Amino acid sequence: LGLSGPPGAGKSTFIECFGKMLTERKYKVSVLAVDPSSSTSGGSLLGDKTRMTELSRDMNAYIRPSPTSGTLGGVTRTTNEAILLCEGGGYNVVLVETVGVGQSEFAVADMVDMFVLLLPPAGGDELQGIKRGIIEMADLVAINKADGDLIVPARRIQAEYISAMKLLRKRSKVWRPKV
Repeated sequence: LGLSGPPGAGKSTFIECFGKMLTERKYKVSVLAVDPSSSTSGGSLLGDKTRMTELSRDMNAYIRPSPTSGTLGGVTRTTNEAILLCEGGGYNVVLVETVGVGQSEFAVADMVDMFVLLLPPAGGDELQGIKRGIIEMADLVAINKADGDLIVPARRIQAEYISAMKLLRKRSKVWRPKV
């Protein structure tokens, strides 16, 4: 499962909750979290693992943060190989968190069975901010943080994306992307 979305959409929080739910159901979960690298130093904070504290202590979960090291597309040069290693190592579910969202951070879509675009409900002009390229690649658009005062904006953005998805060319004859 590939996951992408804008900064602050709650990708790491979602992965931790979803991952814990899966491990409680006896799945072995691997998380490949891709972080951007500094164009100056080449380094990376690799902070996604620190935001998944419960999951990182779970014996049925493995979290591997990796820097992009200049690779474009939201993943690392070796993400596909890392997915295969995790599957070979007995992990039933592999979650790949990309660096974030833009027009080109969807290379992971060709590496996974399902590509999820995670969006917050109140980020301004969502359809302008999230470009067509990544929307066309999404198998599922999940509106996150849809509670409390954000219920109404979440329903509004859901309706906008349902409408927008109807205008896009279908990638599959059998699957219609859901919002």
